[in-house]
Amino acid sequence: MAKKEKEVKTNACRLLEAGEIAFTTLEYEVDENDLSGEHAAAVTGMDPDTMFKTLVARNEKNALFVFCIPVLCELDLKKAAKVAKSKSMEMIHVKELLDLTGYIRGGCSPIGMKKQYPTFIDETAILFDEIGVSGGKRGFTVLINPEKLIEFVGMETADLVK
Repeated sequence: MAKKEKEVKTNACRLLEAGEIAFTTLEYEVDENDLSGEHAAAVTGMDPDTMFKTLVARNEKNALFVFCIPVLCELDLKKAAKVAKSKSMEMIHVKELLDLTGYIRGGCSPIGMKKQYPTFIDETAILFDEIGVSGGKRGFTVLINPEKLIEFVGMETADLVK
């Protein structure tokens, strides 16, 4: 008798299902030496403009903010500070990520973090019918309509990249 493959269900997936938000998932082989979004886009065959990485930064008052940008782009910290109505912005240290968000590097999703932080997504997301964001673990992407994601998470769109 064939063994049934266990369906991956992350917290992000459970939350989307509970919110009755349509999505699909994509799994891929993780290269622990290359956790870049560029690698993820290449192995999945996704257009890198439609695959978004999730970054966490803090302002001068130690408040945290989440930014989703295309995987090949770099977050412009000056633009990030401006949209967050802050004087300055810096990336958090990777060692802090799990404690602050509940996610690890390479698997950080804007959906279902430990706390609801102000979240921004690059304005290019709305140019597409579907984008990919981390599903909450390495090698696991959620494909979702960007407008549905923005509404569900409570994101704001902004020009965020260099």
